[in-house]
Amino acid sequence: MFIFDTLSLLFIFLLVLGVVPNLLYTFGYLPHIKRKSFFLVHYFTFIISMFGVVTAGNALVFLFFWELMSLSSWQLILTQADDTKTIKAARFYFFMTHLGFVFLLLFFLIVTNGNFELNFAQMKDIADTFKYPTLLFFFLVIGFLSKAGAVPMHVWLPYAHPQAPSPVSALMSGVMLKMAIYGMFRFMFDVLPQWQLEWGVLILIMGALSSLVGVLYALSEHDIKALLANHSIENIGIILIGFGMGMIFSALSLDTLSSFAFIAALFHTFNHMSFKSLLFMSAGSVLHQTHTKNIEKYGGLIKTMPITAFSFLLASISISGLPPTNGFLSEWMTFQSLLGSSHIHDISLKLSIPFSIFALALTAGLAIACFVKAYGITFLGLHRSENAKHAHEVNKLMQQGMILMSIIVLSLMLFAPFFIYLFDQTLLSLTHHTIYHELFPNGGIVTLHSVVENGGLVSPLILFFALVLITAFLYFVYKALGIKERVHRTWACGYHTGAKTQYSATGFAGPIRRFFVWLYAPEENFEKEVIAGHKSKFKNATYEVHIKPLFEKSLYQSVVKLVNLVSYYMYRLAHFEKTRYAAMIFNLMLIVLFSYRIFAHQFSWATLALESIVMFISVKILIIGEKR
Repeated sequence: MFIFDTLSLLFIFLLVLGVVPNLLYTFGYLPHIKRKSFFLVHYFTFIISMFGVVTAGNALVFLFFWELMSLSSWQLILTQADDTKTIKAARFYFFMTHLGFVFLLLFFLIVTNGNFELNFAQMKDIADTFKYPTLLFFFLVIGFLSKAGAVPMHVWLPYAHPQAPSPVSALMSGVMLKMAIYGMFRFMFDVLPQWQLEWGVLILIMGALSSLVGVLYALSEHDIKALLANHSIENIGIILIGFGMGMIFSALSLDTLSSFAFIAALFHTFNHMSFKSLLFMSAGSVLHQTHTKNIEKYGGLIKTMPITAFSFLLASISISGLPPTNGFLSEWMTFQSLLGSSHIHDISLKLSIPFSIFALALTAGLAIACFVKAYGITFLGLHRSENAKHAHEVNKLMQQGMILMSIIVLSLMLFAPFFIYLFDQTLLSLTHHTIYHELFPNGGIVTLHSVVENGGLVSPLILFFALVLITAFLYFVYKALGIKERVHRTWACGYHTGAKTQYSATGFAGPIRRFFVWLYAPEENFEKEVIAGHKSKFKNATYEVHIKPLFEKSLYQSVVKLVNLVSYYMYRLAHFEKTRYAAMIFNLMLIVLFSYRIFAHQFSWATLALESIVMFISVKILIIGEKR
């Protein structure tokens, strides 16, 4: 019923690292939640359910805790259901998470033959005899990656995460999304270990698109929690790039490169848990004090909220992949795994891998720009609103939660060899090649080596201590020389500086938004103050840009329109043409029976042709009928 193997213990460790600081932060945040009992019941249910997911030993237990996790997080989003946005976000999340659940259920129905008490080894025996393993793979991809928020199944994430209470946002983005990554590792390794090259290419392309789309939409956001939610899509994409490369190398029997790519994916899974949890905690503290999620209403908060400002800065540097942080190390390993494919001559890889390298490189650059905007507009400069002006640091428990998570972020950098050893042992337990001694040769733990031919090496410890020493040296020189400080009014072309003349988040993202106008498809609105029937000067005008997500607009809304159209005609058939409606149900039953025979028994072109003729005759006689 429950298992505690190496993979389960690794993700239990991840859960502990993500949950303990969150508990401190939550109890500090609790006085500001109205329905405390409701929140606490679902909060602890949510945590218990995630532990249940990573220790489940059969399909029944796994699906039970997976659904419990979905329902409890859905209710947590509704903790403060005081506006229509929250209700809409919760409804959207409920639909998307259960769409994934349906595909997981289909997967388990096939690999267990309906007996949900089978263990994973028994599922593998059944899956090995199934004639369409690619169908099982697609069920897993849709089931898990819709929960992870990978493109194009990401649309729920920027709605649901911002509407949840901040501790819940940190748990959902930092921890819950990783349950989907656990599911991919568990069932791809234990149930579907015979991978096809095309599977890895699909995961790789989904990862590259997710990373690029996530960071582009984050740049256009002014809601601080929606901005962070879009960065979750980006980082899930980076994890999937590593996972996809691991599958590709494994399919090509390149065991060392495969293990290296999977370690990069696991490392970034832990890293994203740490810095994204810290970012949501810091953002929640800012929201708690300013009572707004609009970045344009912040400014100057570093003076009054130093702990929050430092926490956000540390997490921002890490998520941007700047050395020597933990985020840099896992992204460096992901880049190295992509570059290790230069000797492979498969045409699909010659197209997909260069695109992924381009997407990951562009993502890294845009992530830096995005967090320069987020940190600079939020914490630096002058106060942009009265709420920001009167903000102060949050209570001690919330501070302790952020400080503890900051320590975890730093630990993932300083003790990277220890974590990489855990990831290597986990892959060894999954029958993969151990490469720890190749990453740290000659017994050293200071320098991390790439296993790629002509690959590089990096030392987080040397980089970190060099940075500390250089900073200390510059500070010593500054003090020793007795440099005087001179304070002058900011030069502003003859204008008086003030909150309204500062660089805005909209202006910061303007050049990038104009370059990617094909993706953003912005709806621009100009509003000018009218005095005595005449428009005022431009200095009194306001400017807003509303970005409509491309996938939501082009894909999901089109699907909704199609479903509504089909429902309308089904309604007409059911109420006004009941004979034809009954015939339609009969033909659908025939399709289901014929499809089951194709999937469950030996495929035959002759039988397929005969069944197609029978279906055509049945539809012609019973549904279409004679022309009038």
